[in-house]
Amino acid sequence: MIVWIDAARSAGERVFGLDMIERHLKALRHRKVNPSAVVIDLGDSQAAEPAIARAKWPFPVRVVRGGGTIRDRIAGAAPGAPVLALDADTLADARLYDFLAAQSGDLVAQDGDAVVARIADPSRLHAAALTLRDAIPGDLPRLAQADFPGFIRNLRRTLPFYLFRVTDDAERKSVERFLFWSNYKGSTDFFTKYVYPPLVWLMVRPLARLGVHPNWVTAVSIVLTIGAVPLFAGGHFLAGFLCAYGMSVLDSVDGKLARLTFTDSKLGNVLDHGLDLVHPPFWYCAWAYGLTLGPPGSNGGGDVWSPVFIASLWMLALYVLDRLILKIYPTRFGRGLHTHAALDGLARTFISRRNINLPLFTVGYVLNLGVETIYLIVLWQAVTCLYHGLRTAWILAYDRPTGAPSA
Repeated sequence: MIVWIDAARSAGERVFGLDMIERHLKALRHRKVNPSAVVIDLGDSQAAEPAIARAKWPFPVRVVRGGGTIRDRIAGAAPGAPVLALDADTLADARLYDFLAAQSGDLVAQDGDAVVARIADPSRLHAAALTLRDAIPGDLPRLAQADFPGFIRNLRRTLPFYLFRVTDDAERKSVERFLFWSNYKGSTDFFTKYVYPPLVWLMVRPLARLGVHPNWVTAVSIVLTIGAVPLFAGGHFLAGFLCAYGMSVLDSVDGKLARLTFTDSKLGNVLDHGLDLVHPPFWYCAWAYGLTLGPPGSNGGGDVWSPVFIASLWMLALYVLDRLILKIYPTRFGRGLHTHAALDGLARTFISRRNINLPLFTVGYVLNLGVETIYLIVLWQAVTCLYHGLRTAWILAYDRPTGAPSA
């Protein structure tokens, strides 16, 4: 298969710092589509050859010029080969690339003027058409949303495929907002869903336009995460909270930046998810230890045998048990427990997690109820663990998801 990109009349708009040709190329690489070639067709325009075409790609990229109709230009660029036809002013859902490429016949994904098409025989295109939209015959099969596998495992949600034409600044702004919100997880905690997004939005756009790699954001997040531990343990709670909340916001920024610019990497995923998994118990224990210190200036040492610190160790044990329980559902059914039903998605909003426990402890500390809040957090972790255990057992015994394996 050859991927053909009509770049003859591109408006040159950039979405999150990437022009549409670069987005097409990065999406093809991200979705592991391996065409025999990608042809960027500049038609009879006088536009300069895109510099991105000379970058290193896992597939051959060539730039061609020449006038004629869409059918003539495709036939000249891909004689006798099936084509995945794209347009340089169309932003396509990246999932469409590999889905359409895997088809054996003609299939068109269309939303208004935005079109992506898998064409087995380019001779079927309208002979006189000068745009991809006009070239596609009405009798070619159209992809229906019901026939598209819209569930996104790492986002824990189902998202219909989308297509947009981006030809001016107003369309770009609208599309950027849509893409930003579409990259939020379907089930997540209250603060990630409702409190942090304005801050994340303000950071993602300039970082994307500056070409900042998300791994640099993750690196700063790691520094803040580690730095918070001795600050909390030393009783410097204000500085610790600044690090902790900074990390919590950046934890959303790096993921959004990676997905919106197709710059995610194995290293970034390991660092990001590994950090999320490992650090919370260290914060909880540091909170408890910091609370056992004497008043400022008293030089009182921390007490690892105090009831509140022992409670933080119970928190550690419950946290590990909870994570182990949550491994059961995806091992059996290939997705997270909180995608099973609306009840589970709602529970994910408030269950014991870092972004719930951190604000809870902050309020408790400000009200001089830090010790009592630690006990409350441990209790909430126990309730969360019990819920996940009972819910998993119920699903395994009586409420298996549709299409789940029988054994």
